Amino acid sequence: MQIAMTSMRPFIGWLTVACFLLFGAGWMGNLDHAMALGLFLWLFLVIVWVAFGVVHEAETLAEMLGEPLGTLVLTLSIVVIEVVLISAVMLSSQGNATLARDTMYAVLMIVLNGVVGLGLLMGGIRHYEQNYNLKGASAYLSVIIPLTIIALVLPDFTTTTPDGTLSPLQAAIFSLLTVGLYGIFLWLQTGRHRGYFIAPDAQPIDPKEMAHHRPQKLDKKALLVHFILLLVNILPIVILAKSMAKILDYGIAVTGAPAALGGIMIAILVFAPEGISALNAIRADRLTRAVNLCLGAVASTLGLTVPAVLGISLYTHHPVLLGLAPSSIVMLISTLILSSITFSNSRTTMLEGAVHLSLFVVFLVLVFNP
Repeated sequence: MQIAMTSMRPFIGWLTVACFLLFGAGWMGNLDHAMALGLFLWLFLVIVWVAFGVVHEAETLAEMLGEPLGTLVLTLSIVVIEVVLISAVMLSSQGNATLARDTMYAVLMIVLNGVVGLGLLMGGIRHYEQNYNLKGASAYLSVIIPLTIIALVLPDFTTTTPDGTLSPLQAAIFSLLTVGLYGIFLWLQTGRHRGYFIAPDAQPIDPKEMAHHRPQKLDKKALLVHFILLLVNILPIVILAKSMAKILDYGIAVTGAPAALGGIMIAILVFAPEGISALNAIRADRLTRAVNLCLGAVASTLGLTVPAVLGISLYTHHPVLLGLAPSSIVMLISTLILSSITFSNSRTTMLEGAVHLSLFVVFLVLVFNP
């Protein structure tokens, strides 16, 4: 049954790709309310279902590679999909100057408040208290906080440009800085500080042993097969991204929905499978893995999306608005402070989950009633 499901996902994904390559131009050229809704539901369901195939293959690779490489593969796979979806909108004829900002902000709110809050609440109810590797969470936050401030807050306070955008020089330097900082973090995560991202009770006692700790008897042929299957599942989502972006643009325009809803839909679309994986890990009392998934998703989103969108902006000469509205800045700073407090103790309870969920509800209210 599992094998059949694994093969059906990419088949349905590629069949949908073929349909849109053959008939998509006609469908997109004659969009009306019913057509747009039908195509949106079709693409949404297919992309989410195939995304679960990405998660399945990434988790198989995770078991083969061990932590934290396994979680990193899953996180990067999901974030690549997000970057492609955002890039597809930015490179379309209409463009969307705020989509990258809205998506990154939505990811931060959904992951740090929604998923973390629900997960800690569930974990507290089921396990009373849960422990995790505090050093890993601290390392993630030490990267997330400055990258968040640079990407989403600082543009509102620079004086070279007046509207929440960055000048070409600022965009180039901030992109290089973001890539460099995230690259250093990945180097430390997979190298000398690998033990920070492993569950405390799973770490080797001897530091030398920890430095050379690797899964035994790694089957390189099986590793290659699952990596190819990972790409086979990712590529249909990448190809369908532009069609989904056009339908989202049309839907927001004709319904008068808040512009931020496009970013929220992309964030939900992309991170639903990873969020479910994180919640499953918490239910199984594997909080370190859940923390790696949640905080890793945020760090990867900032580390990869910011350089990508700024690079596209420089290439196309279309401005990208990154600075958040004042109310969103208040929510963002509150979330970062709360996350720092939550992950300052190596054990979590229901209280932290309830507080994070409260902030998530406030975020949803402000989207529709700013």
